[in-house]
This record gives sequence, C-alpha cells and structure tokens, in this order.
Amino acid sequence: MQCPHSGRVLVAMKREFNREVQRETYPISRGDHMRQHIAFLHTSPVHVETFERLVRAANPAIKIEHVVAEDLLAEAQSVGPADPALVARVQDAMKSAASNGAAIVACTCSTIGGAAEKTPTDGRFIAARIDRAMADRAVKLGPHILVVAALESTLKPTVDLIQESASAVGINTEIQLVLASDAWPHFTNGDREAYIEAVVQAVRTAPRTANVIVLAQASMASAAESLRELGVEVLSSPRIGVQSLLACLGQ
Repeated sequence: MQCPHSGRVLVAMKREFNREVQRETYPISRGDHMRQHIAFLHTSPVHVETFERLVRAANPAIKIEHVVAEDLLAEAQSVGPADPALVARVQDAMKSAASNGAAIVACTCSTIGGAAEKTPTDGRFIAARIDRAMADRAVKLGPHILVVAALESTLKPTVDLIQESASAVGINTEIQLVLASDAWPHFTNGDREAYIEAVVQAVRTAPRTANVIVLAQASMASAAESLRELGVEVLSSPRIGVQSLLACLGQ
C-alpha cells in the first residue's frame, strides 16, 4: 500500500516531508522512517475506539492522538463542505492536531475530508483523509461503484474523491448513489445497531449493478459483514485507511 495520497506528485510530498523533518530537526524513529506518531481528527467520539484499536493491533508502539470536533460536521451539513469559513476551521483543526508532533494527521470524516487533506502543512506533517485508500481500491474494482451514505453532505465529497482517484489512473467509472436517510437519526440517538441495520437495508434494496460497494462513512464499517452475501467487495474506510497510514510510516 502507498502513503495516503495517490500519484507521483503525492509520493514526492512524502519525500519532501522527510527532508523537511530533517531540516527542522523533528525527531524521527530511525533512518529515513517518519516519526511514529499519528493524530486523528474525528467528528464523532464513536470513532476514537475504532481507530485506536486498529492502530494498536498493528503496532502498539505508535503514538496515537485523537481530536473530536463534532461541530465541524454540523457546520458542514448547514453550509456545505466547501464553505470557505468552514474550510479554514477544518484546516486549523488539522494543524492543531499536529501540534504535539504527529507525522500524519488523518481526518476520519468523509464530508470534510477534502478540506482536511488540502491543509497547508509547511512540510511539518502529512494531512490525510482516511477514505482515500478506499476510493483508490474502489476504482481498481470498478468501474460500476455503488456509494452509500447516511448523510447527503457526504455524497458529493465521496464522489469527487472517487472521480479524482479514477482520473489519476485514467479509468472511467459509473457511480450509483444510495442515501440511507433513515439511518442517521439512529446514529445521532446512539442506537448503532439500528443505524447499521438501516444502512444494510438501504443497500439491499438498491439495484444490483455494482462491482464494488463503498460505505462512504467510517461509522458504517460494521455493515460490511452483513453485506458480504451480495457477492461483491464491500469497502469501508477504517481498516484500509489505517493500513495506508501505517505504510506511510514505514510499517
């Protein structure tokens, strides 16, 4: 797997990051490896345990930090993820999350991931979005891709990301959207079982023309197991995203 950015330009970003680290005398663990320190920016506290567990299972020695900013998702739902004031707030949150020396800051929210990933870092850390690796994988498995979200505000950012991944490798895709609007109230009420069941039912009732299913929100990850029966790969961002971050750290 590659660093949580795709294409030669973004690989070059990693190399430049390592040079900047050396010039600025930031500590790195050994040789050319990056500092073994990841910070996550979440928009719900439910993600803390998920990402803590995934990283710890791979390498208990990695330093992990979590920042939860629920207001960023609420604002994105209100004004849209491309609103300039919101973008500035997201990027400020990313920089703040890096303030203790994280080598990578990963945004786990697909709605604001685009703004997060574009955070100017001055070479001090890599700004990543957890769903990029998922999008890259979906493009390889396509071309017919079903994107599922419980929030309408998540659909366009996810489609844009998949199209970006497809364009980078010269592949045409056909994207079908499923909005599981009945699911989100369950999530906000803390009923994760009902939330996942609503997501699963929304996918099961959709036309079955896709080569791959993309669960656009990290909170949907546990729905994947119930959807295996459909006979196509079901992708969610947490596991594949963490694997990509760890590869970026040289793990």
